[in-house]
This record gives sequence, C-alpha cells and structure tokens, in this order.
Amino acid sequence: MLVLLLPISNAAASLSAAASGVSVDLMTQSPYPARPGETVELTVSLQNQGSSDLSDITVSVDAEYPFSQVSGESLTKTISFLEARQDEEDATLIKFKLKVDSDVSDGTYDVDVIVKDSDSDSSSRTTLEVEVQGKEYAQIVTISDSSIDVATVEPLEFVITNTGSSDLQNIEVSWEEATGVVLPVYSSNTKYINSLGVGESATVVYSVMADVDADPGLYQLDITLEFEDYDSDTTLIETKAGLFVGGTTDFDLSYSESDEGEVSLSLANVGNNEAYSVKVSIPEQDNFQATGSTSTIVGNLEKGDYTITSFSISQTSSMSSMDEDSDDGTASAEPGEMTEEDMEAMQEEMEAKSELLVNIEYTDSAGQRHTVEKAVQIEELTGGTMGDMAGGPGGQSSSSNSYLLYGAVALVVVVVGFNYRKKKMMKAGNYVPLNVELRNLKAKILKKD
Repeated sequence: MLVLLLPISNAAASLSAAASGVSVDLMTQSPYPARPGETVELTVSLQNQGSSDLSDITVSVDAEYPFSQVSGESLTKTISFLEARQDEEDATLIKFKLKVDSDVSDGTYDVDVIVKDSDSDSSSRTTLEVEVQGKEYAQIVTISDSSIDVATVEPLEFVITNTGSSDLQNIEVSWEEATGVVLPVYSSNTKYINSLGVGESATVVYSVMADVDADPGLYQLDITLEFEDYDSDTTLIETKAGLFVGGTTDFDLSYSESDEGEVSLSLANVGNNEAYSVKVSIPEQDNFQATGSTSTIVGNLEKGDYTITSFSISQTSSMSSMDEDSDDGTASAEPGEMTEEDMEAMQEEMEAKSELLVNIEYTDSAGQRHTVEKAVQIEELTGGTMGDMAGGPGGQSSSSNSYLLYGAVALVVVVVGFNYRKKKMMKAGNYVPLNVELRNLKAKILKKD
C-alpha cells in the first residue's frame, strides 16, 4: 500500500534547498500545534532531485528559541545514500525531536535544517515553519476585599487574569465556603467569561453576606477556574483565598440622669460585632468639662449589650449667655421682631449649648482599635456644679437658668403668635384691640350670670 505524505512546509523553503539538488520538506509535526514545555517531533523528507547520486549526507537541525535539544536525542542524522532524480515516493524520511520552551507564546516559529554532502563538502539551509500553541493558564490576581461584616450585603470581586500565552475560551468561575457562613446573594456562586486574551483581565462581581450568628474569624474560600483550551479540552484550576468575617460595630449613647453634677450615660452596642476593651472619655470641649476623671473603662460589650457609665460634669458656658454669644443678634432681638427663622436659630443654639461630646474607643473583632464620637443632649445639671456658669457666687442654679430659658422661649412663641394674628386680622379689616375683646368677654360672662 502506498501512502502519500503531503508536505506542510512553505514552497519557498523547498526551492531554496532544491538549488543544491536536495529538497527538504516538513511532512508532519506531532503534536500539531506544538505545546509549551512539551516535546515536538518533526518528520522531514529529503528528495534528491539532482542528476548525481549522493552518499553520506549529513542532516542537522539548528535549534534556536523557542526550541532546544531533547536530552538523549541527537540533532544530527546521517543518510548513507540518496539516488539521483528521486520522485516524491522515493524520498527519505527522518525524524527529529525538539523541546519547546515553557513560556512561549502562540505563533509560527522557524527551524533551520542544514543538509551537507560529504563528497563535495557543499551544504544547503532550509527553513521550516513549526506551529506552536501557547500555554493556557489563568489565575486570580486580586480579590477586592479581605473582610466582610456580618448580616450585611457586601460586594466581592475577583480579578481573573490570563497569565498564559494562549487565549482562553468559555471560562467558568465559581467559589464555595465549606461551612456555609458566607453565601452569595442575588445570584449563584458561578460566573462566566466568554473569552480572555493573553495578558487580559476580567472582573467577576458577587454580592455576598455572612450569617448574623457567625463567629468572627478567617474563613476559607475554595475557588475554581474551568476553561477550554485550543483543542476544546477542559482545564481545571483550583485555588484558595481567605476572607475575614467580622469587623467594626456601632454604639448608641443616651443621657440617663444627673444628680449633684454626676451625669449618667447609657451606652449600648447596637452593631453586629462584639466590642472589646471599650473606653468612654469626655474630650475637651467648649460647653462642658469633666471635673473628675475624664475616662472610664467599660470592658467588653457583646452585640445587644449595654452599660451605664457616670462622670462628674460641669458646664463651662451659660445657656443664659446666648444674648452675648449670638453672632447674628437673634437672641437679643425684641420678641415682637423675631421671625420663625430667628426662633429656629435660637433653638439650634440652645441645643448646641446643651450637647455633650463623648468619645468611645474599642477594639474590633479583627484586632483594630477605633474611636467613635457621639453627641448627647444633657437636659439639666443639678447642684453646685452650675454655680460658676452665671459668673460668680450670686449666680443662679442650673434649674433656675433652665426654667427661665424655657419660659423666655415660651413667651417669645406667644408674642410672635399674637403679632401674627394681629397682622392677619388688620389685613382682613376685622381687627379688634385686645382690651376691647376682654371687655366684650367680661360682658358676656356677666350677662350669663
């Protein structure tokens, strides 16, 4: 049976070698295309098209990047005799094995075959073309976040990069946390990428949530990459990543009571994580100061727990001094001249005067120290701690100042309301002076009696 092998090399190479009488062609390469880091076998045909017989012909391969010699394999072959005027079916076949570099990219690479006749000492060089398929490989270069909070939907992004030397097709990305503490929400745990060129990156985004009852700590994500190579064979890459569950928390601070200058504050951990080594401090501020210790150690507060802490507080600025402190003259305006905007500004200034700033320091479940500033409204300070705020020994108490202040605000509201009613009635033409209304009211009462 006659098997006809058709050459796969380019025609130009054959003509170049035929000039010396010997035609060199690449018949087959196995595998086709060659793969990075693997061995490729080249089957080369030699056909003496000249008019003279040849003997002791030396055929060698000049192996240059990305090819190299395979250990134990020779790059030189010897043919004892080539008859003149050979046809294709009379050609001699020889094989060479070459090692392909592991980092080579997709492409067509040249291999030079040198034919030397020992009798005439002449030689010819033929360049053959070898196809190489790049290496298919991908890896997760970055993960967007290394920690998530519990019971909170947070984004988790994987950046997938083609670090091989060949394009990738039909990439499937999936992950799993074995204990079920961390799960995807709004989608499954599998995402797809149609294709990824050499050196290109793609981002897959998940929305994830950690169980509200999860113990703080590092959890393992098992990540799987699956893709198709040049031959449509499936390649599977498995890797791991760590994700910390836990983190910061939040607090609610409220005024509890005050007695003889002792202010009690209620502190509650309203977040989803435990707070460790909690410390509550009164920082320096304009309106209040701590007359004793400025901080107290609370200890650990689990989520949902609360505690009460107390400080000796004195007020350094008087609420009754708003007339002097007001920048826009709002507080010193006559009641009849005050507008609604003036009253709102006065109310805001009152609240600012009674706002106590408190710092809460704690260590989160990841071991990081944080400071949270809270503001709490102090309703009233009783006892001697307010004696200084009125300016000296003859000053009024805290309660008196508060009552006078609230009374003044109430009076302003009444006066503003009366003036508004008066203007409205005068505009309508039915205004009756207050003294007349009072006399009419008295007459109606006497008439009923």
